[in-house]
Amino acid sequence: MIIKITGMTCSHCVHAVETALAKVSGVKEIKEIRIEDGIAVIEGTPNTQDVISAVRHAGYSAMVI
Repeated sequence: MIIKITGMTCSHCVHAVETALAKVSGVKEIKEIRIEDGIAVIEGTPNTQDVISAVRHAGYSAMVI
């Protein structure tokens, strides 16, 4: 699953998103989070809405692409 995330500006932001995604049921691995283009790549079978909600709860906007 590839997620477009807006609002990340620093390594702290990346850590916050990574922590939020790691708590979502069904996420097996966070392959990468690229701050430069606002992309997160995760493996697993999480519920899409749970992923988006977790990122939003961390303070960022997100959508699956």
